[in-house]
Amino acid sequence: MEEFEVVASERYGSRPERHYSRGPDGALVWRGRGHGQSRGGLLDALTSVFLPQGYPESVSEDYLTYQMWDTLQAFCSSVTGALATQAMLKGVGVGDAAASLAGATVTWLLRSGTGMLGSIVFAWKKGSSLDCDAKKWRLFADVLNDVAIFLEILAPGFPPLFTLVVCVSGVLKSVVGVAGGATRAALTVHQARRDNMADVSAKDGSQETLVNLAALVFSLMLTPLVTNNPTLTWTLFLLFTALHLFANYRAVSCVVMETLNHARLAIVVRHFLAHGSVPGPAAANAREAVTPAFGKSFRVNVGVPFADVITTASELPKDASNRKYLLRLNKARGAVSIVLHYSAGASDIVGACFHAQLLSLALPRGATVEVAAEHRDGFLQLQREITAGDPCVSASQDFATRLFPEVLAGLRSAGWAISASLLQADEWRAQWHQCHQKAQ
Repeated sequence: MEEFEVVASERYGSRPERHYSRGPDGALVWRGRGHGQSRGGLLDALTSVFLPQGYPESVSEDYLTYQMWDTLQAFCSSVTGALATQAMLKGVGVGDAAASLAGATVTWLLRSGTGMLGSIVFAWKKGSSLDCDAKKWRLFADVLNDVAIFLEILAPGFPPLFTLVVCVSGVLKSVVGVAGGATRAALTVHQARRDNMADVSAKDGSQETLVNLAALVFSLMLTPLVTNNPTLTWTLFLLFTALHLFANYRAVSCVVMETLNHARLAIVVRHFLAHGSVPGPAAANAREAVTPAFGKSFRVNVGVPFADVITTASELPKDASNRKYLLRLNKARGAVSIVLHYSAGASDIVGACFHAQLLSLALPRGATVEVAAEHRDGFLQLQREITAGDPCVSASQDFATRLFPEVLAGLRSAGWAISASLLQADEWRAQWHQCHQKAQ
């Protein structure tokens, strides 16, 4: 076997190393796979064009699985969108000699105008929550997109209501645009691991363009078959919509976010009380619901005005000067309001929300909460305090303060990103001082 002196070694990303040795004439000779930046071949070319530079190290571990399901859902959405476009063109009078150009133009303008207004209102109402629950809103946007397409296909069957129906569809699609675009940005931030958000976003756009081209070709072959064939149109719509929803559910379910939102923090708190340990991001994300919860849910309002929490001077705790947050429980509404101190940092916000989740579990709602033996006495005391009706739940502070350092250490060791939580804290901050009663 020929032996050679290795002068240098190098590699491109995760590809195999190649070695340089000294040749007979003194020139460098490379040995091993991986000449240049590529091993050549179609696979490397496709990887370079459609995947971020440095893949797979430059993106999150869930990147490929998510993109595969996202590609499938984009294809299905493009096909159903083509069916809707055909129905819309028929509804505005394309192919009908008696149709009015002015009427079609007015309908299209009204649809666009109502859509613009809808996007502004939705961004105003829900813009701040899109980051915090990106997976839920991503799935919500795709469901809403299917509803909008359903209305567009249905609209030509009701000529007197055509304009109204397409305007409603336009509003829904504008909401889809805002929610889908914002959550896509949030997921891109999660996937980009080398400050390469622009590259990840650009390659995602390339993937989507390729999928849309494939769907376009498929739709061109499909159009002659569905023209004037409503049975086939609805059959294909239902088939591709079902596949679209399934692919979207699988896509958002496979995402593993390392940042805490209220849903993931609630899972962490429940697991900690039961087992005394903090689950990692993968375990918590697997248990996180990605579909909207129906019925009344517990709400945590973070960063509210001071007067929303402390209504009288006597409610200010004796040790208030040592606290970075104060909270108030509203049992009837199932909500906790939290006012943050000027100096409250990221870990203090997590601690405040941890305290709120403890209160949520202690509320008498009939659900059984598993509590480990070492936490049982404190948890029972917390339940008694809530039953007594103290809205400021002052005594619960000791229980939360005693547990949180262990929880915080567990969060960090499990791989959670504490400095970038998504707990939807508003901008109100306050500074409080202990009040002293005047001598009689």
